[in-house]
Amino acid sequence: MSKLGNLRSGVVRKPNETMRLLVTIFVGVVFGFFIGVSFPTLTLTRFNLPSSLIPSIDLSYIEDRNSAFSTQSLWQHAWSSVIRQNRSQTAESRNLTDTTKIWVPTNPRGAERLPPSIIASESDFYLRRLWGKPSEDLTIKPKYLVTFTVGLNQKENIDAAVKKFSDNFTILLFHYDGLTTEWDEFEWSKRAIHVSARKQTKWWYAKRFLHPDIVASYDYIFIWDEDLGVEHFDAEEYIKLVRKHGLEISQPGVDPDRALTWQMTKRRDGREVHKETKEKPGWCANPHLPPCAAFVEIMAPVFSREAWRCVWHMLQNDLVHGWGLDFALRRCVEPAHEKIGVVDSQWIVHQSVPSLGTQGQSVDGKAPWLGVRERCRKEWTMFQGRMASAEKKYYIELGINPPNATGRLQ
Repeated sequence: MSKLGNLRSGVVRKPNETMRLLVTIFVGVVFGFFIGVSFPTLTLTRFNLPSSLIPSIDLSYIEDRNSAFSTQSLWQHAWSSVIRQNRSQTAESRNLTDTTKIWVPTNPRGAERLPPSIIASESDFYLRRLWGKPSEDLTIKPKYLVTFTVGLNQKENIDAAVKKFSDNFTILLFHYDGLTTEWDEFEWSKRAIHVSARKQTKWWYAKRFLHPDIVASYDYIFIWDEDLGVEHFDAEEYIKLVRKHGLEISQPGVDPDRALTWQMTKRRDGREVHKETKEKPGWCANPHLPPCAAFVEIMAPVFSREAWRCVWHMLQNDLVHGWGLDFALRRCVEPAHEKIGVVDSQWIVHQSVPSLGTQGQSVDGKAPWLGVRERCRKEWTMFQGRMASAEKKYYIELGINPPNATGRLQ
């Protein structure tokens, strides 16, 4: 009787255990479903486990619904992944000694893959021989650079000007009329650098050929017009005075007997250098700002290496005449009213020869030079507008008010 009772109770318990197992499975499936939908959809193609277990398993292999897989096939695939990864790591270790894989973030942009000791980020205009030892190419390395933007009609004037510059100067001529070999009658021309592009201004040339990294070997850069009389000018003496008075941006004084636009650039007798002047009433809101101070004209400026690096970046690609630039040079040195000045004892004569004006094109029957002058005025307005807009945006980003008329922050 007891055996029969035990058998009956066992028969009854089996359906209950089966039901309990089914319910547990159902609850697990439902719980797993809600857990799954609560996370973002994963698009990974590789599933990484700790390296001590399985470095990688290709899920694309697993996700193929049309293929049946077994535990054995899964582990075989995982093992092949281990082999592939080990081979890849071995290849990477070999590449550590491969110079093509060098990556140095501190290198200049574009040169990150080069070993730092091979990088030559700066250059110069030194002429090199085609023979012999490279170390013996240069008997002297010029410390200064002088550029003239020229046409052949001014060759006699340029010849006289170049002779005022010693062997310490590299001579660079920008030819706006396309004529270069015609200058070979001068011995110095055979050692000069000649760059030719028709009907272009010196600021167009400067932006494209005087990058700060190209002229980095020169302490001072002269960017001069072609119509300057230099009878009373000596370049070496000029450099001495610039160094003595700490001028980062300068120009020679201009003969006061010629018509002048600005009082600041007029030569003063008995002075080596001056850095300020008095202008017409109302012209200077601040005695430390242009045109009463921190001001030179663009016909014969001289820049230190450091100042030129800033000025070059301020040059606009499309505004080639440079009008308005003279009022903006002060932004490149600090304090500008002390580091911008005019050298009086080494002075020049501005001959006012409108050579480049003849390179213009007649429009509506007007003389070519009138079209050039109109373009100059337009560029002045555009440059001033761009500078004002850029400064306003900059100060807004800083969260402060822009400077007022006196140049002081509000």
